[in-house]
Amino acid sequence: MKTLIIVTHPEIEKSVINKRWIEELKKYPEKYTVHQLYEAYPDGKIDVSREQKLMEAYDKVVFQFPFYWFSSPPLLKQWLDEVVLYGWAYGSNSGFKLAGKKMSLAVTAGIDEDGYTASGEYKYTMNELFRPYELTFDYIQAEYIKPFVYYGIERDSSDEWIERSVPMYLEFLDKL
Repeated sequence: MKTLIIVTHPEIEKSVINKRWIEELKKYPEKYTVHQLYEAYPDGKIDVSREQKLMEAYDKVVFQFPFYWFSSPPLLKQWLDEVVLYGWAYGSNSGFKLAGKKMSLAVTAGIDEDGYTASGEYKYTMNELFRPYELTFDYIQAEYIKPFVYYGIERDSSDEWIERSVPMYLEFLDKL
C-alpha cells in the first residue's frame, strides 16, 4: 500500500533537503503520495473533509517538516487541530478512523544530533521533543513509528550531505 507523505514547509522553494526529498518521492508515484499543505492551503483555510478522506485512504502516513522552534511549522498544528476531530479520529463509537494506521515523522534539524541530548545545547532528545506527536498518535489509536530525523544542515548544506539523506529517507519509508 502507498504511503501518504504530508509535507509542511512554509518556504519549500528555499528548502534544500525537504525539497530534494519531495523530488525523489515523486519519482515513485506507485509508492508515495506527496501532499504539501502550504501548497494546498496558501490561505490557511483547510478543507477538513478532503483531508479526512485523504487520511482514510492510506494505511501509512508520514508528516515531513523542518524542525521549527522545537516543533513543526504552524500549518501542521492547525491541520491537526482542524482535521483530527472528535467523532472522526477519537472519542465516539463512530470515531477512530485512523486507528491502526502507521504514523511517523520525517524531520530535518539544523544542528547535529549531539545538540539534542541531556548534556547538549537543547537539553532534550528529539524523542522527548516529539512526545506530543507520539501521544497524539497513541490517542487516536494509530501506531506511532519512531521518527526519521536528518541532522546537521546548518553545519553542512553541501550537495553531498543532502544526497546522503535521500537513500536513508527512502529506506525509512520502505520499512514502515
